[in-house]
This record gives sequence, structure tokens and C-alpha cells, in this order.
Amino acid sequence: MTGADDQPSLRTRLRSLRPDAFGADPAGARMERIRRSPNFADGVFQNPEGARTRPSGSMLEFAKVYFHKEQRARRSPTGTVPVHATTVADLSRPPATDLRLTWTGHSSVLAEIDGRRVLFDPVWGERCSPFAFAGPKRLHPVPLPLAALGAVDVIVISHDHYDHLDLPTIKALAGTDTVFAVPLGVGAHLERWGVPLDRIHELDWNESVRIAGISLTATPARHFCGRGLRNQQHTLWASWVVSGPDHRIYHSGDTGYFSGFKDIGAEHGPFDATMIQVGAYSEYWPDIHMTPAEGVRAHLDLQGNRPHGVLMPIHWGTFNLAPHAWSEPGEWMKDAAEEVGQPVAFPRPGEPFEPAGKVPSEPWWRSVSEPIAHPWRHSETADAAPVLRAEVDLAGER
Repeated sequence: MTGADDQPSLRTRLRSLRPDAFGADPAGARMERIRRSPNFADGVFQNPEGARTRPSGSMLEFAKVYFHKEQRARRSPTGTVPVHATTVADLSRPPATDLRLTWTGHSSVLAEIDGRRVLFDPVWGERCSPFAFAGPKRLHPVPLPLAALGAVDVIVISHDHYDHLDLPTIKALAGTDTVFAVPLGVGAHLERWGVPLDRIHELDWNESVRIAGISLTATPARHFCGRGLRNQQHTLWASWVVSGPDHRIYHSGDTGYFSGFKDIGAEHGPFDATMIQVGAYSEYWPDIHMTPAEGVRAHLDLQGNRPHGVLMPIHWGTFNLAPHAWSEPGEWMKDAAEEVGQPVAFPRPGEPFEPAGKVPSEPWWRSVSEPIAHPWRHSETADAAPVLRAEVDLAGER
């Protein structure tokens, strides 16, 4: 016999209606650990320096600008993005220098370091969105199927936004033996999607874990988190340092510029290579994403204020997430790095390269991009295209 007491609670029924892509909120022992974090105060995780996380402007103004045909056109390539054609064959050969990076698009990078393979922010899905039918769509195909990537020693996640933590990709990887290194709270999402708890390492800032003979350290970043309708700020965001016996690399995740890059560099640098977020920036969210000029400045901070190693720009070219022209991050980064004499890698998506070898430097994007203004060049300021105030992305979680 059943009765009212046997019926699921309203909270349980509502939770069952929650889209799987929203993940899960931290609870129990995981939430208790979050509350003990020195970076958690007043019920939320705090940035190392103050940061505005939401753009301003009316929704009506935003809609008018976002759907303006000419403005939308400049945010996409004019033709087929030249994805590297032989990624699978190239990856079958071990790196000659024990350090090789393969950018597969956006912030996804396979790092082969001192005999180990680390996969950062893998996103193989077609959209960075909780819905298969809406949200920013991929502007180029993935360079190789996820299954063709081969065995990976550790998967590193920087934070839980849709363009960094991708449900279909994680579900596919959950069926492997790979372990995950993630910021505090992100493990709740992974567990809901089928990753066993014993394969999840959750780290607070400045905590490290040793996996397969390499060290991974979660380091501070200036950003925010959130996947569902309510953004409770209960999952942490991070940049990452990976150190092997002979090499050190850095992945910024998403971050605004802040003084902490100098501290990270002093503690863990210098680095053989850095992967620095330089796309999806705007003057309307300047605290949470970096421009290419800020990305170069961050790299120099990490390297003791001198050109050193190789900088690879990430978080651009794959998804349309901001008002700037599609190719602007590449053009601006090329200029900013040349000004200070910093070597920069511009691989096509899927093109492996070794920082100690020949670094790809061709501006490949120019073949599929209309000419753009260069407002960062003082002589061309007058030709700069205006930035429209409410032109923000529909995804909301950049």
C-alpha cells in the first residue's frame, strides 16, 4: 500500500526535471570542504581581485545589436577554417623534445609532456550550450574524433562553463580509465555524468596532485562559474600549472588580467610554454577575459617579466562569443607579441608542434577573414570599427 508519505518530495521532483547538462550542485562532504576553503566567503567563491562578472545594458538594446546582420557577419569566418588534416598520423609519433602541444580549438589542448598526456578543457560537442538546438555553434570541425585521440593520463578542467566543460565529451571520457583534475565543486558535475569519485581529484587554489609522475597545481584565476538557471558560485575556477621532470607548462583557463600572474610565475615558472586566453573579450566584461595585449602581459608576468618560452593563444576561433571580429584575436596577438619580442605559436586547429622546435607562425586565419581595423595600432585608431554597447553573447556563460 502506498500513501502520501511514499511520494517524492517537491524538491526531488524538481531536481528530476533539471536538464542533465546543468550538472549537479555540490552537497554533503563536498560542500563542507568548499565552505572551509580560504577562497570561499559570504556563501560564494571569491576572485583574487574584484571582478564584475555580468555585462550591463538593456535586453532590448542587446537584442537589436546581437541580431544585426552586418555585426553578426564579422564575428564568423568567411570560408572554411583550415583544420590540420593529418593530426592522427602526427600524434602517432612521439615528440622528439618530450614536449608537444596540439590545440584542437577554443581552449582544448592536448599536452604531451615528459612521456605523459594531459588533455585540457576537452570540448568535442557541436555547441557550447545546455541545448542541442540552440547556443553558439562550432565554426570549424574538430580535427580528429575523440576516440582517435588515444589514451590520456589526466583530463584537466579549468571551470564549469559550457565552452570548457562539455557534457557529451565528458560522458564519452567517463567510459575510459582516465582520471580528472578539476577545481573544487566541479566534481559534482562529473559524478552526475558517470565519472567515479575515485577518478576525480578536486583542488583548491595552490593545491597540487601528482598523477602518473607529473605534478598538477590549481592556481588562481579571475573569472566566475555557473551552468544552471541559478549561479550559486559554488564551483571554483582555476588556471593550471603542469610540471614534469624536465618541462613546465601553464594553462590560463578563462581569466581577466590580475597581479597574481607574477606570483604564479615566481612560484612555478618559468614555463616552456603557456596557453593563454585571449578571445571573447569586450569592454563590457573587462575583468573576466583578457585582450591579446593583456595576454602578452600575463605571459611576461609568468616568465619573470621577460620574453621566454612560447605563448599559444587559446579561447578564440572556434565559437562566436563576443562582439569583436572573428580574426581579431589572432591579428592583435601577432602585433602585441612582436612589439616585445615574444615568440607566439599560431597552429591551425589540430596542428601539433613542439615549443623547442619549429613553431607555427603563419597567420592562417587571413585566408578566411575579411580585412579588419587594427585599433590597437596607434596609426589606425581612426579606422577602428565601433564597439556597440549591448552586443553581448546569448550564451551568457562565456
